[in-house]
Amino acid sequence: MSTTKTAKKISKKEREKRKTAALRAVEALKERYPDGICSLQYRDPLQLLIATRLSAQCTDARVNMVTPALFERFPTLDAFADASPDEVGEYIRSCGLYKTKARDIVAMANRLREEYHGVVPDTVEELTKLPGVGRKTANLICGDIYGKPAVVADTHCIRITNRLGLTDTKDPYKVEMQLRDLLPPDESNAFCHRLVLFGRDICSARSPHCGECPLAEGCPGKGENPK
Repeated sequence: MSTTKTAKKISKKEREKRKTAALRAVEALKERYPDGICSLQYRDPLQLLIATRLSAQCTDARVNMVTPALFERFPTLDAFADASPDEVGEYIRSCGLYKTKARDIVAMANRLREEYHGVVPDTVEELTKLPGVGRKTANLICGDIYGKPAVVADTHCIRITNRLGLTDTKDPYKVEMQLRDLLPPDESNAFCHRLVLFGRDICSARSPHCGECPLAEGCPGKGENPK
C-alpha cells in the first residue's frame, strides 16, 4: 500500500476562496514586513544548512548567538567533516538536542564532501538525503540560496495559515502542498519568512493580538486563544 501523503481535495469554489485570501495575506504581510528575509545569520550555503539544523526546537535568536563561535572554530566543510561530534556538541550545547544535532552536522558534512563534491544540493529531493535534513530545511535552502519557489512549513506557518483558513491540516507536508497550490511561486519563500515575523509580532500561539492584525477582518481564527 502506498504511504505517499496527499493534501485533502477541496472544491473549486473553496480553492478560489483560499487563493484570494492567500493573495491578500501576501500583500498585507509584504507591506508590514518589506524585507521578508531569513532570521538566521550565515555567510554561505553550508552555514545556513547547519544553522537551520540547529534551529529545530530552538529559537533563531539562540542559534545566532551560538553560530559565530561554531563557524570560527569550524570555518570550512572539511573542518566539520573531520570534527568529532563531541567537540561540535560543546559549541551547540545551548541549542538543545545538541548530541543528535552534532552527529547530524558531522555526518552531513561528510556526505557533502564524499557524494556532492562539497556543494550543497539545490533540490528538496537531494537535500533530504542528507543526515538530519527534512523538507523544512530543504525548502529553506532551495528558496534562500538558490532562489527557487519554496514553502517552509514551520510551526509559525502551520499555525497561522490554519487560522487564516488557507490550510486545514497540521501535517507539514500537506501544509506545504496546499500552500504551493495557493501562493504565487515568486512570493512563496518570502511569504514564509514574513509569517515567522508575523507570528512573533502579532499572531502568537497563545495570545494573538487580533486588534492589531491587518488580516483580522474575515479571519476564521480571529480571537483564537488556545490554552
